[in-house]
Amino acid sequence: MPNKYTYLFLLGLMFLSSFALLQKQEPGNYEYLSKTTEFEVGTPIVLKFSAPNSEKPLLYCSNSYGATLIAPVLTSGALTYTIPENMNKKIGILNWELRSDFSTNSGSLTLNPKAEVGNMETYIGPPSIEAGGTDYTMLVIIPTDSLDNPVPNNTLVTETHQFLASEEANSIYTNNFIAFKNLYSKKESGRLLVASECLGIHSKEFTINVAAAIPTDFSISATRPHAYADGNQITTFTTSILKDEHNNVVNDGTFVTFFITNQDKHILKTTGTTIDGVAQAKIIHPDHEAQWEIKAYVEGMSESPSIALTYQQVINDFEVAFSDKNRTINVGPLQSFMGQMIPDGLHVTLHIYKDKTLVNSIVKTSFNGYVHFNLNPAIYTSGHYNFSIETAGKSKEFNTKKLW
Repeated sequence: MPNKYTYLFLLGLMFLSSFALLQKQEPGNYEYLSKTTEFEVGTPIVLKFSAPNSEKPLLYCSNSYGATLIAPVLTSGALTYTIPENMNKKIGILNWELRSDFSTNSGSLTLNPKAEVGNMETYIGPPSIEAGGTDYTMLVIIPTDSLDNPVPNNTLVTETHQFLASEEANSIYTNNFIAFKNLYSKKESGRLLVASECLGIHSKEFTINVAAAIPTDFSISATRPHAYADGNQITTFTTSILKDEHNNVVNDGTFVTFFITNQDKHILKTTGTTIDGVAQAKIIHPDHEAQWEIKAYVEGMSESPSIALTYQQVINDFEVAFSDKNRTINVGPLQSFMGQMIPDGLHVTLHIYKDKTLVNSIVKTSFNGYVHFNLNPAIYTSGHYNFSIETAGKSKEFNTKKLW
């Protein structure tokens, strides 16, 4: 019996010794010794943990840049982990986790932006707006620190703009990394100069063109050397100064179209663009009597009242001579309103008929007041033909002319 109790006593001692050894070898908890959880980006970050034993577990870190494992350094009975520079330059949340075989410790750090501006991105658009107070351009400012992180919310940004004789400054604040302001046009047209500043950093100057609004209706006039339909001189159409409803002169280059309707309801068209608000367009005189009705449009925007012009006939009659077996036809002299030869370039058309069928139409232009037609025997064989000659709105017919 005594041997039995001795055996149990020795067995108990062995169990207690083993338990004590296991307790001594257990790593224990790694206490987070650093009390700071918020840092300014760019500053060195070192995390300290207690070292209950000689084990050196790796620290897992992750943020929006990625994830990494950091090996510790054992100093003065504590484990120190230095966060890599590429991870402490980015604002936001940095998560960490220290895991060993027997315990896990985790947490997070907040990296705040620096209270400074290293760079300021500035955008503005559209670059051209309409006068009148309803159109606007938007200014967007993105200030960032020296590490390219957005500055904290509610950072003051000062916007300044100059227009004509006035200057204005406005205070705006960053929100969700940006600051913005809508700049509305005034009733006048001109150039709007815009700039901004944040914590001593200034943007460059931006220019916005405040253009005139849609032009209102306008009037037109016509000037010409004379009222004769000589097919040579030029008639010039001119608009009044085109302005918008706020009395601003429209931009140079505004396109104006002049539509001309004649007595036969045929439509001619000529165009011009504005310079200092006035547009001009030119058109050659007709070569025969005509009545024109002219109306101008800035298409889809404004128009003018109609004006009327009358052109007088200058050629009331002309001579035609046949020679060389009727194969040479001479038209002229063609004389203008003072008896002078009509300027070169007047169209004369010869229509050739055989057996009441149109064979050909030949168009030539006058030179020194005359036009000459020569009928080739290889094309126009011998026989009887009818001829019609037209010029300046007049025509003459010659029937049963024999060619041989």
